Amino acid sequence: MDYMERAISLAKLALGQVSPNPAVGAVIVKDGEVIGQGYTQPPGSSHAEIMALKEAGEHARGGVMYVTLEPCCHFGRTPPCSKAIIAAGIQEVHAAIIDPNPQVNGKGLNELEKAGIKTFLGEHAADASEIIESYVKFITTGRPFVTVKFAMSLDGKIATKSGDSKWISSDESRRYVHFIRYTSDAVMVGVNTVLIDDPQLTARCNVWGGVTKKQPLRVILDVTGKTPLTARVFNEPGSVLLALGENVNTTQKKAYAKLGAEIVELPSKRGLIDLDKLLLALGQKQITSVLVEGGAILLGSLCDRNLVDKVTVFIAPIIIGGEKARTAIGGKGVDKVVNSLKLEHVKTKRSDSDMMITGYIGRK
Repeated sequence: MDYMERAISLAKLALGQVSPNPAVGAVIVKDGEVIGQGYTQPPGSSHAEIMALKEAGEHARGGVMYVTLEPCCHFGRTPPCSKAIIAAGIQEVHAAIIDPNPQVNGKGLNELEKAGIKTFLGEHAADASEIIESYVKFITTGRPFVTVKFAMSLDGKIATKSGDSKWISSDESRRYVHFIRYTSDAVMVGVNTVLIDDPQLTARCNVWGGVTKKQPLRVILDVTGKTPLTARVFNEPGSVLLALGENVNTTQKKAYAKLGAEIVELPSKRGLIDLDKLLLALGQKQITSVLVEGGAILLGSLCDRNLVDKVTVFIAPIIIGGEKARTAIGGKGVDKVVNSLKLEHVKTKRSDSDMMITGYIGRK
């Protein structure tokens, strides 16, 4: 493993813990040995570079730093990392990618160069970019990065004609879904998913595979206030946000609030919440990433409006059949195949007996 790869591995340890900040890893090398390393701590605590400098101590002078993201050069919750790097006497900084934050965006490396520090850019840029894809979307648009996830059979079914869906995907695939939830700020479903499956929508493992206390915000889209007060989402660790239509009665809203749910009232049209306004509202709450798990109406609406950034699909080697069996994506769809949403940068991976496919929606 080279030094930037090591920094990337460290950055992954910060996933799920540091939002809305980016997950960053840093390594300091001197005379061919690693003398300091670190990754981003929760908001308000040290950035990766500071953690690495603290570990290196006075030995940092004359060392080389490898960091997955350009060091910040502005005051936020913490002082700028660029000034700490200069003060520590680092002689070279290798950054995988530029920070797209308008307050940084090349200024950090320029400040280092003006101080006489050699800078290098671009090592393992693709891997480093993937780690902070949610941060990039959020910091440049003010909206969260939207990932759609579902499991289906070889013939494209997510449930049988009776509605049974336990379990289409393998144990390994379901464990990975908990990891995705853990690294997401929010998990979103439509009210029909709550009515049919009564899901918990919790992350039951973290980046290391252990039980986690940190939970994503559970977001339920419910135009008319049909979410049962007895739904399991209200009794799990973490918070619930109900995106309700404007005409839900006051008594029902008070009942939800009594259960601890946050209420956001949004315009709706033809029985659908205004998704653009919802994503903007989530961005204002500093939600940088949303994992959408169903159902077909919500997933179809997001696809129809081209609001999906990434797709993760688990394909199980089974055939369900049946014209009335449920499929993952509803909505209007497209009239011609040539107009379909196309995935780019597609990756495939075995997940026990399943095949996991991930890709990014190409923007027209």
